[in-house]
Amino acid sequence: MVDPRARHLPLHDGLVLIDRAGQRYPLDAPRWRGDDGSPLLVEPGPGITRDQVDRGVRSQWRYAAALPLAVPPVSMGEGCTPLLTRDFAGMEVGVKPEWFNPTGSFKDRGTTVMISVLAAQGVAAILEDSSGNGGSSVAAYAAAAGIGATILTPASTSSAKVQQSRAHGAAVDLVPGTRQATADEAVRRSATTCYASHNWHPYFLQGTKLLAYEIWEDLGFTAPDAVVLPCGAGSLVLGCRLGFDELVAAGEIPRPPRLLVSQPEHCAPLVRAFHGLPEQDPRPTVAEGTAIARPVRAPEVLAAVRATGGDMVAVPEAEIGPATMELARTGLYAEPTSAQVLPALRAFRARGALDPGERVVTVLTGSALKAADAVAQLMVQAVP
Repeated sequence: MVDPRARHLPLHDGLVLIDRAGQRYPLDAPRWRGDDGSPLLVEPGPGITRDQVDRGVRSQWRYAAALPLAVPPVSMGEGCTPLLTRDFAGMEVGVKPEWFNPTGSFKDRGTTVMISVLAAQGVAAILEDSSGNGGSSVAAYAAAAGIGATILTPASTSSAKVQQSRAHGAAVDLVPGTRQATADEAVRRSATTCYASHNWHPYFLQGTKLLAYEIWEDLGFTAPDAVVLPCGAGSLVLGCRLGFDELVAAGEIPRPPRLLVSQPEHCAPLVRAFHGLPEQDPRPTVAEGTAIARPVRAPEVLAAVRATGGDMVAVPEAEIGPATMELARTGLYAEPTSAQVLPALRAFRARGALDPGERVVTVLTGSALKAADAVAQLMVQAVP
């Protein structure tokens, strides 16, 4: 719902949207890509200090002063997920279980800001494409804002995610073929319907960047040495880069943490590009949420990892299922898409990208409750 306490947020004068060609557009322009066909980014902001955190707000909107536009929030209390401690890969690791968000995944962080902007712009109907979590998130927030939503999703998507989108009142169209085929179909339809893509829309990243602010506050207004993230199209990676860079600009932290990123080996185009390996045709993976064959922001994601001195790893398919069950045995019921961070942690530790004494945070992006069929199959496979 729209927060009844909603107030107009500070507008950062002078900031603009920028495409890859360097063309600049007004912040409030209702567009999802540049004239050159490339994705847009909001020009880096000045960041905020700890004194600008609105501690009376129990959601990620407590960091609203870091956002570029003055819009009333369409909020359902997203953010403020706990930071747990677990021993993984011979290290003490901080774990952010993002299923505490309203629709069960980190996608709510980006969706709340994107939908707030679209609602303020008077948009009445939107189109989204997703392998599941993004679609159910957009469906829920569109319902809260009174905006009609159509969600395109691969026909192979987990039934629980499709059901959730439909329950929120969205029209769900199942698209045969790969996740990329769904994205291509959405771009075709964008000619007639406002495209609220969590992969394309610049304000989605403005929401995901607030996770960096939240980790900073969780750690007593300090930054970790490294953040370990699963990655499909890269909105979580880019959000963390934006947020931590703003905290550097604001003088709150001396440097951003290293971004250590994993993809499933069956669909790892960014990892292969990062390490200079030839392209490879994607194969089916149980980590469905990261099965993005052609990430639209690939150059930006690669640049973000390199700029922080980070690294990337492809997780073997055979390790994702056991990692899902291993996390569950610690009480963390993570969907396979995010469980891949456990073998990734071990790989980064083995190659020297992580040291035992460092402060490390990893993000579990979604709940296994939304991948019940996949987890059931993994449990069958685990029986000796």
